[in-house]
Amino acid sequence: MVTMKFGTIRLDGEAQLVMQAYDGGICPMEAVMAVSGRDLPGTMLDLVTRADDDADLLPTLAAAIDGMAEDSIIRPDDDTDWLPPIGNPSKILGVAFNNRELMKKAHHDPGVPNFFLKPPSCLTGHGKPIFVDPDWGAVIPEPEICAVIGRRAKHISEEEALDHVFGFMIHNDVTSHGLKFGKDSIAVTYDRDMARPEFYGWRNLHGEDDTDAYYVYHTRSKGTDSFGPCGPWITMCDVVGNPNDLHVTGTIDDEVFTKDHTGNYRFSVETCIAEASRYFTLEPGDMISFGTTGKGVGRFPRGHKSLLLGEITGVVGIEIEPLGRLANPVRHQKGGA
Repeated sequence: MVTMKFGTIRLDGEAQLVMQAYDGGICPMEAVMAVSGRDLPGTMLDLVTRADDDADLLPTLAAAIDGMAEDSIIRPDDDTDWLPPIGNPSKILGVAFNNRELMKKAHHDPGVPNFFLKPPSCLTGHGKPIFVDPDWGAVIPEPEICAVIGRRAKHISEEEALDHVFGFMIHNDVTSHGLKFGKDSIAVTYDRDMARPEFYGWRNLHGEDDTDAYYVYHTRSKGTDSFGPCGPWITMCDVVGNPNDLHVTGTIDDEVFTKDHTGNYRFSVETCIAEASRYFTLEPGDMISFGTTGKGVGRFPRGHKSLLLGEITGVVGIEIEPLGRLANPVRHQKGGA
């Protein structure tokens, strides 16, 4: 049985769309399309949009790859040049604190998903380095599942949400708390006549004269180059099943630092997609990452927060079945990414 997974690799100097073969190998889409008799999609985004318009496309590809000749299949190895499966989304949305374990420390539960944006330029592929300047302070990995939107969505319901998803992949939402608080945040004290109740409903006040407000802009802290490893495959929704019932494991050099489950999300995948569509027009190819793990393991009692990537090197791995495994080495360098 073919597991429908799509990716992008650099082959012969060019980005090429690929499918996962029946035995885990890599089959260039050019070869698959030749067998299927279909026109070749130029990019992953092209495939995503065509799949929504043509209900027969994906079943045709599945049938074609099931009968691919052995000499058409590439065996993945350390030299395989993986790229982000989709490299040019119009937007990347993340959901902050979307884990019941992490939400325990919140002053007030916001009652709705907290969104932030990441630029497409932060994306990098499986096996590619995460570049960290040790001067950036606490830089941590965040193992997450990520949806790739397959159909334009605006003001949709939770019941409709998964109908607008092309597939799911792994995303490491690398975050620098050092950059966040050192360069992306500012605190101000408002005059009493300027202070409004909605400025303070999210935090505990320290006396009736507390009119301080805190502004945090997740830009460098989450959007720095290489802070968005993803892939290596996009897995189709029918293979994934319920995205709120997946096990997530994070490792550093094969030592487990977190084990968690997407059932621990504060807000379900469907809730996050529907809520996002109230404010953003979700376009095909857009990515939504649903939040990190919260549980630690062994000598990593705080899970991903126990890993300070500016102080250690190694390979950060994320395993989510049936999505696969994403692994990226940490590289230290001065002067920025």
